[in-house]
Amino acid sequence: MNDITTQEHTAEDYYLMGNEYRKTGDFSSAMNCYMEALELDPDSPAEEALHMLQDIMEFYCKDYYNP
Repeated sequence: MNDITTQEHTAEDYYLMGNEYRKTGDFSSAMNCYMEALELDPDSPAEEALHMLQDIMEFYCKDYYNP
């Protein structure tokens, strides 16, 4: 029997898990999954997804601070 806790994940698995976390708004977990994917495969599409999330996390609206 294949136990999921001992199953090794591929870079694509981590990328897809990151996408699911991102869709639910759990950006921290998504970023962790994307970083795991990049460790396994530096050419993974997780690189672009990680950069997009970092941009979202760093975004702020200056108008809110200048009434």
